[in-house]
Amino acid sequence: MEDSNKLHVLSHPLLSHKISLMRDKNSGSKEFRELTAEVAMLMTYEVTRFLPLREVEVETPIAVAKTKVIAGRKVAFVPILRAGLCMVEGAVTLVPASKIGHIGICRISEDEQTNGERTMEYYCKLPFDIKERDVIVMDLMLATGQSATRAIDEIKKTGCSSVKFMTVLACPEGIKQLHRAHPDIDIYCAEVDEGLNDELYITPGFGDGSDRIYGTK
Repeated sequence: MEDSNKLHVLSHPLLSHKISLMRDKNSGSKEFRELTAEVAMLMTYEVTRFLPLREVEVETPIAVAKTKVIAGRKVAFVPILRAGLCMVEGAVTLVPASKIGHIGICRISEDEQTNGERTMEYYCKLPFDIKERDVIVMDLMLATGQSATRAIDEIKKTGCSSVKFMTVLACPEGIKQLHRAHPDIDIYCAEVDEGLNDELYITPGFGDGSDRIYGTK
């Protein structure tokens, strides 16, 4: 069962407006990509509120100021390919010193034991110091939750203990699956949709996010 304290639905007029445009089937690939990056940037602003600060002294043109900078471990963004890749541009705009990892996961066949889906990892390249970083895994949608679960499995194998998951759209099935597998993970999303249809797409959703981003439909 999902932990409501671990689910963070980010509410903001700009997010709502941009996601409405993303849902529109008439939005082309260029517009969809740009909106995805913009939404990811807005979400990153909220998701990084956990970063600790330390006090420093900075000499301004007028006087010495006691102010704050980010302290402790640094951030790594790990998009799940393909759709999560488009979110990186917006995220690194706010955190340009972050490291980037990549995990490729695809659906290979139906399997009743995994809610109609079985996944295969086909690529994994993570920063060498991943276990020393605060990791934010990114994907456009949290549908069945299988890809997110698999990606976080791989990251935890490195010894990394600070992992969060960021997605634009989630649904109850995906939230439940991810929290069942990883009850310690905080999920950040912009909106929670009704659920999955028979083809395991979020409804009303975006459709196939990867195809819409890259024009491969």
